[in-house]
Amino acid sequence: MPSHTSALAASAGSIGSPWMWTASIVVLVALLVADFVVTHRPHEVSMREAVGWSAFYLTLPVLFGMFLWVKHDGPQAVEFFTGFVVEKSLSVDNLFVFMLLLAAFSVPTALAQRVLLYGIVGALVLRGIFIALGAAMLQAGTWAFLVFGAILFITSVKILHQAISGQTTDRDVSQMRSVRLLHRLWPVTDGYRGTRLTARENGRRAITPLTVVVVAVFATDVVFAVDSVPAVYGVTEDPFLVFTTNAFALLGLRALYFVLQSALGKLVHLNHGLALILAFIGAKLVLHWAHGIWPSVPEIPTSISLGVIVVVLATITMTSFAANHSAVTATTKKN
Repeated sequence: MPSHTSALAASAGSIGSPWMWTASIVVLVALLVADFVVTHRPHEVSMREAVGWSAFYLTLPVLFGMFLWVKHDGPQAVEFFTGFVVEKSLSVDNLFVFMLLLAAFSVPTALAQRVLLYGIVGALVLRGIFIALGAAMLQAGTWAFLVFGAILFITSVKILHQAISGQTTDRDVSQMRSVRLLHRLWPVTDGYRGTRLTARENGRRAITPLTVVVVAVFATDVVFAVDSVPAVYGVTEDPFLVFTTNAFALLGLRALYFVLQSALGKLVHLNHGLALILAFIGAKLVLHWAHGIWPSVPEIPTSISLGVIVVVLATITMTSFAANHSAVTATTKKN
């Protein structure tokens, strides 16, 4: 990511000066190191610990948004908060997939947070690369908005289809190409070896199941990076704000996973809402492209985007809990 700093800082209209990029990356690395220290000794995460870290990581973007409001104009702060809400929403869906992977690989509870941390680091690196590519595409021409819009439309249709058909929960992890390739290239130990990724077994070096699940998590990170970066570019064209919204949304996932672990399965309409949000942002990108060619075509203000996203998320939360309540009531009556 640092190698792209100068190019990103030079992007037209970006508020990310070289010192802001440097400071942001230094703080990000420091927080990741702190997380690795916390997870160095495997342990089961208590609800108190998870809530404490979640509150800390939710406070950081609020403070950063206030900093943007004071140092720059209000629109930059609104763009940041809108982008953060979008990325946090997508990261919750990311957590749901992580939950399925951890269950499929029977990851011990004490090792779950280390796997999540590896996944977060992989997601940050991948999104840093995609953000740099996205900035280069936008500088090359407004056609990039059409590409991003098409990606989001296709993704929204795919997510909605999976939500309706239930394919998301039926995924066979053993059939993932990355997992099958690992099994072909290296021997795998018959059990976990703490936080170790490799171990010597029968006189030769073998990978542990922890390595296999981490690779599976990285593979899913690629898919989420393809979806999330165009989504936030639909909110702001500033690569610095795109990077910071992604970083803040991902940093707190390790702790948030343990807070929402039981609730994630109850958000039965989460993917329906995400599909609507991605389709809406896709339309926003297409309108933005059209406005550049035909000024009479209206654009969707960021403040309205924020309102639509919040309403969608609130609606799917209420409908999910209503659906769960109806299911419980029907089961009770049947018994």
